[in-house]
Amino acid sequence: MLVCGRVRRLYRQLTLQTSLLLLFLFCMISVLISAYFLYGVKRELEPASVNGAESTDDGAADWEDSQGTTPSAPSARILPARTVKPADTSRTDPVVLVFVESLYSQLGQDIVAILESGRFRYQIEIAPGKGDMPTLTDKNRGRFTLVIYENILKYVNLDAWNRELLDKYCVEYGVGIIGFFKANENSLQNAQLKGFPLFLHSNLGLRDCSVNPKSPLLLITKAREVERGPLPGDDWTVFQSNHSTYEPVLLARGRTTEAGGPPAPLHAAVVQDLGLHDGIQRVLFGNNLNFWLHKLVLVDAVSFLTGKRLSLALERYILVDIDDIFVGKEGTRMKVSDVKALLEMQNELRTHVPNFTFNLGFSGKFFYAGTDEEDLGDDLLLSYSKEFWWFPHMWSHMQPHLFHNQSVLAEQMLLNRKFAEEHGIPTNMGYAVAPHHSGVYPIHMQLYEAWKKVWGIKVTSTEEYPHLKPARFRRGFIHSGISVLPRQTCGLFTHTIFYNEYPGSPKELDKLINGGELFLTVLLNPISIFMTHLSNYGNDRLGLYTFKNLVKFIQTWTNLKLQTLPPVQLAQKYFQIFPEERDPIWQDPCEDKRHKDIWSKEKTCDRFPKLLIIGPQKTGTTALYLFLGMHPDLTSNYPSKETFEEIQFFNGRNYHKGIDWYMEFFPLPSNTSSDFYFEKSANYFDSEVAARRASALLPKAKIITILINPADRAYSWYQHQRAHDDPVAQKYTFHDVITAGYEAPLKLKVLQNRCLVPGLYATHLQRWLSHYHPSQILVLDGQMLRTEPAAVMDKIQKFLGLTNSLNYYKILAFDPKKGFWCQLLDGGKTKCLGKSKGRKYPDMDVDSRRFLREHYREHNIELSKLLYKMGQPLPGWLREELLHSRNLSDAVGGVALLQIQEFVLDPSMAPRKGKEKKEEQVISLGPQVAEGENVFGVCHIFASFNDTFVHVTDLSGKETICRVTGGMKVKADRDESSPYAAMLAAQDVAQRCKELGITALHIKLRATGGNRTKTPGPGAQSALRALARSGMKIGRIEDVTPIPSDSTRRKGGRRGRRL
Repeated sequence: MLVCGRVRRLYRQLTLQTSLLLLFLFCMISVLISAYFLYGVKRELEPASVNGAESTDDGAADWEDSQGTTPSAPSARILPARTVKPADTSRTDPVVLVFVESLYSQLGQDIVAILESGRFRYQIEIAPGKGDMPTLTDKNRGRFTLVIYENILKYVNLDAWNRELLDKYCVEYGVGIIGFFKANENSLQNAQLKGFPLFLHSNLGLRDCSVNPKSPLLLITKAREVERGPLPGDDWTVFQSNHSTYEPVLLARGRTTEAGGPPAPLHAAVVQDLGLHDGIQRVLFGNNLNFWLHKLVLVDAVSFLTGKRLSLALERYILVDIDDIFVGKEGTRMKVSDVKALLEMQNELRTHVPNFTFNLGFSGKFFYAGTDEEDLGDDLLLSYSKEFWWFPHMWSHMQPHLFHNQSVLAEQMLLNRKFAEEHGIPTNMGYAVAPHHSGVYPIHMQLYEAWKKVWGIKVTSTEEYPHLKPARFRRGFIHSGISVLPRQTCGLFTHTIFYNEYPGSPKELDKLINGGELFLTVLLNPISIFMTHLSNYGNDRLGLYTFKNLVKFIQTWTNLKLQTLPPVQLAQKYFQIFPEERDPIWQDPCEDKRHKDIWSKEKTCDRFPKLLIIGPQKTGTTALYLFLGMHPDLTSNYPSKETFEEIQFFNGRNYHKGIDWYMEFFPLPSNTSSDFYFEKSANYFDSEVAARRASALLPKAKIITILINPADRAYSWYQHQRAHDDPVAQKYTFHDVITAGYEAPLKLKVLQNRCLVPGLYATHLQRWLSHYHPSQILVLDGQMLRTEPAAVMDKIQKFLGLTNSLNYYKILAFDPKKGFWCQLLDGGKTKCLGKSKGRKYPDMDVDSRRFLREHYREHNIELSKLLYKMGQPLPGWLREELLHSRNLSDAVGGVALLQIQEFVLDPSMAPRKGKEKKEEQVISLGPQVAEGENVFGVCHIFASFNDTFVHVTDLSGKETICRVTGGMKVKADRDESSPYAAMLAAQDVAQRCKELGITALHIKLRATGGNRTKTPGPGAQSALRALARSGMKIGRIEDVTPIPSDSTRRKGGRRGRRL
């Protein structure tokens, strides 16, 4: 009691200042005690060492900056570890989602280049701030297996909704994240990464980078050496944390080190998040990809975070070609010492690269074309002929595309073969290279045939397919039994002879080898064929220098296993790895200057068609082909002996015959500029490969497709097969064919597919739209072509932009016997299609019609939306089909089906007489509603102070049905609140909804919201009353005014422009 009393007296005597001082001292003591227990333990990490000699003292091995001024992150001891879900490759598509700040940002392009070089599929998106996140799942399957952020702060600062969405996706599907942090002048020098126990130290200069051997993501990267010297740039960011989830990958020291003092501490320049903090694995880079080691680690990070699903194997095959071994000016050729050095280097490289052998290309005409000393080198080289591999060029190094006669080409090759046999050069390698890659691509068939006849060639290589640059897109293909492999450059050309005279400086060559383009070529390509020249092995022998140092660098920094195979075996290996590249893609040679330079001058791109009629079958393509042929400026292809008027080049085996074969179906162009060639092949429309192939060869061509009711098309094909005595069509009824199940016989399923699949118009048309611009495609109504062909032909002439217009009303006549329109000849006679066209079939049975209408319903709806996006009118048959569909509210999107007028056609299809005006009938489109049923839409009423927007959509909110504003009705009141204008707008909306069969509306009211008023303007109530008074039934009424979720203050004062 005595003690308590003294305490009370002491408390009464304390002043306010004394109490605050005691409280402050108590808080400081608590902070010091907490800091001691929280941050008293640090994890130790041994840096990579050089042959065990590199070690750290005095705790320098800690990757945290012990001198840092920012507090450390919370220790892992007080945070429970999260379970990391491994990458679930079975539930995600092998696609990388790349978020970039701009489509033109350098770092974003570098990331994409790595993915493209590795042949990894990706989707690029602008990083959303508060916008929409791309769809991450599709039917419970993840669309992406990895996410890459060009700027990791875009991920960190995502709005709460998108951040939670992305994080949940990553946790659920085991998807990792790669991010880059690029500091700038506005970056804080020391800061904590928002939401993570990780601290950043920015705008630093680093040096002496090494790889952490304990990092779990290393696959290709080898942690053995230290990259000495300063790292590029002074804007590095390093990472610091005590949480066990973070593991450094790359370590580097600061540049500021006193002379003779202890080494600077190691910092983590690249860090791996093991996912123990929040269940998501990440790899964070402290700079961009300008540092070569970052590119190497990025490849490993992609492999690790995708469970090696997007990974490169460790095997690398290299072949070094030495072109023009006897071709060279005096002073640039090899001497005796150079030949000996070549053989010695080959033997040395074989200790690191099994079976390494230089591959020598020769043109015999230039043997003994140097000085006496260089001629002795030629003799010594031939004495070692069995030590090397050999391949032929042309005898006189002429470009093959200049020879248009195969026999002349063969004579040149025979001279070279005779030279080889006389001098003991092996002739059985099956590999050849054309001078300047002439005739390989674009294809010169005379070269391929002569190669096979004289040398038995099976493999060649070129740097021109599909284009020289960018090199990462070079591919291989097989044509006429010869495998064509991609060839790579190595920075050495005929003029690079002396080290000190290398373009730029010798450092540029070293940079190319040590982590530069040459190193990346081997890293990212499983098979590399390098092109060098004779002059690179004389004088300073830059060829030997380059490949010796390249092999050394690769073995120092990577776990890659280098090896060499002969060309024929190498080609087999290549197409085992990339079997999808066997089929070539022919391109327009005139679109690439290099291609045009090595293409025969006797060939011209004007011989290619400018118009393709792509089908589908049984829609009237043959009739259109006949009508187009009547035009004096239009020239069709020559008929094929096998497929009649159709060439069928882009969709089948004929494609492998090459563009020379294709051009033979078109006449040589005249001197007039009005020549317009066209081709019709009805199988192109539903072919999976035709659109891609056609766009590569004919990128500027116009495309015409004809669509009829898919049910009628299917029935017509069935009857066509019966007329040709197809045994399956004879055995089964049409209804049996279209309703056959999975257990049906194979031949029946084939016939069913040919009947039904071409009618999936939206699917096939979308494929063509992915390769051609909508302005290049014209969709014709097949029913209108049948009844009013002259009007359709006028439309086509405008589409093609023909200078000379032909009046088809005067040259087409209806033939009652044939039941079709035919060409009107002199004397009143007509020229019609053959007997196989215009057959009379019995009507389709009701059950089949009903089945097909339901089968194609969703596809027809998608077709209507697609045509609306293309800006093309709907065919009459499509409007009729949509009218018969139930619940059409999903299809009535935008204004695609609004105010459509249908012309009543004469059922007898008799020829029109003159230009009489047809009766017009206005069709009110909408679902067929039973009595007592309501069809709902959603009415969004946005009422600001000075205007009211009445916007009606379907229930999904994606398709606009109508939209009217008060300002559109009463312009005098657009700057002030006007309930009267809102009422007029609502009345218009109600009338439009009734025309479409919408009888009820759910109402969503909103004000400006955010940091402005939350009360809807006076026009909201007026619009709502007007809708009800107009007979619209009202469902739910919601206030959807947005409420701010942050504390951002509304802008005030005098900021902003004055009105």
